[in-house]
Amino acid sequence: MDMAIDKVKEYFRQYGMEERIREFPVSSATVALAAQALGCEPSRIAKTLSFLVEGQAVLIVAAGDAKVDNPKYKKQFGTKAKMLSSDQVTELVGHAVGGVCPFAVKEGVKVYLDESLKRFETVFPACGSSNSAIELTIPEMERYAGEEGWIDVCRLVETENENH
Repeated sequence: MDMAIDKVKEYFRQYGMEERIREFPVSSATVALAAQALGCEPSRIAKTLSFLVEGQAVLIVAAGDAKVDNPKYKKQFGTKAKMLSSDQVTELVGHAVGGVCPFAVKEGVKVYLDESLKRFETVFPACGSSNSAIELTIPEMERYAGEEGWIDVCRLVETENENH
């Protein structure tokens, strides 16, 4: 799946932004690893969560310290939150787990931005590989990733008390 980062680079090339993609010699596949690689707080990592809604892939980009709130999710989508398996993510979205991002995804994938991102000036989503990221302002996230708009389906969690 190394080609996914090439697709993301191509996507940003049309906007003259491919040079802003950062690739690391270490993994950035989790929020903690990405924050370590970037030297930022985990909450500023824009993680992309993959769900199945009525047989269709739905991506929700949320802050690194946010978790899906099941009642809010059900109110938004009319169904229980059902995450995609890693095989489904690759097949339906076009990126492998660890590098899932809202850019250069397959046709028909719906992308939403969660309100949890709005408290930051800039955030760091992945770019299609498990060792990449790009720093984007919130208006840039709206422009390049927020195809379906903003939703409020997450709650913030205390990362210190989080069970892994």
